[in-house]
Amino acid sequence: MYVEHLSLTGFRSYAQLDIAIEPGITVFVGPNGVGKTNIVEAIGYLATLSSHRVSTDRPLIALDADRAIIRGRFVRGEQRTSVEVEINAETANRARINRANPVRARDAAGILKTVLFAPEDLSLVKGDPSARRRYLDDVMVSLLPHQSALRADYERVLKQRNALLKSARAAGRFSTAHDATLDVWDQHLAEAGARLLSARLVLVDQLRPHVQRAYEELTDGSKEVDTLYASSISSSDVDMVAAIDDAGGATARGDAARALRELPLPDLTELFVASLLRHRKKELERGISLVGPHRDDLTLQLGQVQAKGYASHGETWSMALALRLATHYLLLEEDRTPGGDPVLILDDVFAELDTQRRNRLAAIVAPAEQVLVTAAVGDDIPQALLGRQIRVVPGGIADGGTSPDCGSGHEPGPQASEGGDRGDSSV
Repeated sequence: MYVEHLSLTGFRSYAQLDIAIEPGITVFVGPNGVGKTNIVEAIGYLATLSSHRVSTDRPLIALDADRAIIRGRFVRGEQRTSVEVEINAETANRARINRANPVRARDAAGILKTVLFAPEDLSLVKGDPSARRRYLDDVMVSLLPHQSALRADYERVLKQRNALLKSARAAGRFSTAHDATLDVWDQHLAEAGARLLSARLVLVDQLRPHVQRAYEELTDGSKEVDTLYASSISSSDVDMVAAIDDAGGATARGDAARALRELPLPDLTELFVASLLRHRKKELERGISLVGPHRDDLTLQLGQVQAKGYASHGETWSMALALRLATHYLLLEEDRTPGGDPVLILDDVFAELDTQRRNRLAAIVAPAEQVLVTAAVGDDIPQALLGRQIRVVPGGIADGGTSPDCGSGHEPGPQASEGGDRGDSSV
């Protein structure tokens, strides 16, 4: 799979950009602040409907605009697909697929498959659990696009339940009516949460061997790595999990996760409800939900210790890169049809790596059908990734890159027009 054409309107620093991209290796080169990352960020957004740089959509819209439009045309084997996503400041985002009528934005998720490497990936190892949860959910959607509904459904129910808890806390008392209503929302949250938790547990098992392989390829292989799902259910109710687990004795975090994974969905839902009941007093005191996938984590083991807090800077980079490469390997494993390769995006990562990691990473990704790289200077690019270069300047590109419109009814403009580069959103 590869991106053949990209068009941006009102996205970040670009008032308008139309650019043709070829299969193989393309390097976007330019000083910091001209908007290189904005280009690959837009491509990543078409794939996952989220940015690797910000958690909300508003920063993606140019300061003087109320919407941003990303249009892309992708080639997979002999098939071309065009996707347009409209990011709105005030209303729900919309999408068009092959010029059809507008649909929900999430219906476009996963049509384009990408794996994006960026300096922000260090947060996968060093950062808060939310970064690792998001990583799992993004990979899940890349594998099975329809599963984007799992997270959306869970967050919708969680929001409603939290509103009820806050209301009860503000009232200073918890009535019988509150209790009955909370029972209903406990069931809804448990059902939605069990589905999301089950999908994540399966995914972690799928990723595990690929993370181990990737880490070995990037290093000398002297340390073993592992990925373990830490559920807020299993950590606080491990005795309940152990009682259900036929093997018994599920006292270790990994054992508890395996016990959870083996539970049928109705039993997992029942366990979730029981855990919510056990935490109800604390939740009412704090006005928030304390149990569920929104409180879970992915534990990264490096040898006998957790990578977070113990890994060196180089080991942290290797672990972060291994997680992204594992995504690449898993996508290849799950889709062996022609053109099934995801687009690999390396956003300003080589400047952060030592020579050994640079060269090993470059050798691994170079054979992919399409590799998109950004760099401030060409000297940062390893020999294995010296491909077509596109020079990025403020508000546009200096040479090459025009092509016909990507199929959304939009007439192509010039290669780029000045768009007021935003210093806080460009690289």
